[in-house]
Amino acid sequence: MAGRTVRRTRSGESLSPDRTFLRRGRSAFAGVLLTAVLAGCGTASGVTGIAVPTFPAEQSGAAQAGRGPIPIALPTDCVQLMDPEQAGALFGQVLGSVSVQSVRGVPEASVNRTERTACTYRAGGQAQAFGGARNSGPVLFQLNIGRYGDTASATRQWQLNTNAERGSATASRDITVGSVPGVLVERPDETTLALVYGVDTLTFILPVAAPGQTWSAAETLPDLAQRIIPALTPTQPPSARPTPAAPPAAPAPQAGTGAAGNARGTT
Repeated sequence: MAGRTVRRTRSGESLSPDRTFLRRGRSAFAGVLLTAVLAGCGTASGVTGIAVPTFPAEQSGAAQAGRGPIPIALPTDCVQLMDPEQAGALFGQVLGSVSVQSVRGVPEASVNRTERTACTYRAGGQAQAFGGARNSGPVLFQLNIGRYGDTASATRQWQLNTNAERGSATASRDITVGSVPGVLVERPDETTLALVYGVDTLTFILPVAAPGQTWSAAETLPDLAQRIIPALTPTQPPSARPTPAAPPAAPAPQAGTGAAGNARGTT
């Protein structure tokens, strides 16, 4: 009989599945399962292996199906800029162990700043992953974003801030992230990347003691900027949105105390 073999028993004959057929079925199932597992896994050890968003600026908000138009304003929740799980994967942290604290700043008419948002991403380890206290672990990185009434005001404030930051740095240099100008400022305890992008200034602060770093600060900070800028773009007024940019580099902050986590740089 095709596909089956006859096995003799004490009570007569019985049919059993062909062993070759079973082996093939198992092999095929194992191959499909392995493919599915590999497709669903990402590298969670440092920044490598996690793709940087490359979608056009005008489409970056459309991906949020069912949420309606994205408001032309800075996000009030930093999760909208980078999900804690993605931040955790970039720094090789335990799933569910990273939290983000969002702090809204106030306008500053003297410099034509209309909004400010500060984000602090923290690693909480296994305890936080299983219900422990949040916003209490070591800082992974901080981000301060200032929005201005026009691009000229944003650029002017960015230049003032970066000039002030250079004065107290152990080293600093101009860089670009794609086409976005920035300044990288190094200090013994942290590295800062300050950028000006359209009507926004962005200040990234990476502590030397941040856990899970596998790249240098000069590599990590531009990578973070490339991931966050596409989420920020659709929140800017259409007339102020810069041409979508490609990879590497970034700009600096401002003297003072940040609203989130007492960051040195302000925006």
